[in-house]
Amino acid sequence: MTTATAPKTEPAHSADLARLAAAHGLTLSGARPTLPRYIAELWARRHFVAAYATARMQATYSTAKLGQVWHLATPLLNAAVYYFIFGIVMKASHGVPDYVPFLITGIFVWDFISSSVNAGTRAVHSNLGLVRALHFPRASLPISTVVQLFQQLLVSMAALVVLLLAFGQTPGPSWLLALPALLLAAVFAAGCAMIMARVGSRNPDVSQLMPFVLRTWMYSSGVMWSIDQVLSTDHLPHWVMLALKANPAAVYIDLMRFALIDSFPAHALPHHVWPMAIGWALLAGVGGFVYFWKAEEAYGRG
Repeated sequence: MTTATAPKTEPAHSADLARLAAAHGLTLSGARPTLPRYIAELWARRHFVAAYATARMQATYSTAKLGQVWHLATPLLNAAVYYFIFGIVMKASHGVPDYVPFLITGIFVWDFISSSVNAGTRAVHSNLGLVRALHFPRASLPISTVVQLFQQLLVSMAALVVLLLAFGQTPGPSWLLALPALLLAAVFAAGCAMIMARVGSRNPDVSQLMPFVLRTWMYSSGVMWSIDQVLSTDHLPHWVMLALKANPAAVYIDLMRFALIDSFPAHALPHHVWPMAIGWALLAGVGGFVYFWKAEEAYGRG
């Protein structure tokens, strides 16, 4: 006696459910949206990005007795240490006019770029609870980190202006160029933060490597010494000279120095610097955003 077996209807049933979901606009949970839709969703949450960045900035030093004074104290302490080591001991100040303004301007800009890249490596991985619990564009996390650091930079810029005035710098129309220079640096930093956020989300150990990478990058960015003086010696390989000139951190530092320091007049800025600054901002900003978006559905898994 044979027993009749009921036909398997599960595939057909699944197909019916898929058509029903599509008809009512339902999508797979965690699926990557199209790039235009992703941009629209991110823009719709711009207030969350700003509020989250502000809350993080207020909480960063909430347990310290001096509170947000450390926003100003940290780069100033770094400047004092670097001035002693490089300016006095290693004599990097020789041949560099207005070395103290030269140094502190470079440190303030570098501190923003390096902090953005470093924080980007942990932007997703350190917020896995938020990523797994809520649906929102994950790019909000590295972008909010850069917004937070940019807010801190603007606070620090007030101290930088006071220091520049104290060391004899005269405000002029060229100081207005500092704003577009900072905005371009922020776009570049945001792109780098998104790249590192994707890398760090799958490889958390990258955050342990970043201090060594950033230290090497800092020494090659002319923060404490003049790249122009090194290039004028003409004893370096050609590719090294090109790399130093094209270094994006050095480009943004140069823009700020030529905007703010009297002995580096803005009209004497090499013609290639502004196009390179715009190019790096577009390359890192757009490329980093697309690179991060392509892994949107993978964040929070594993």
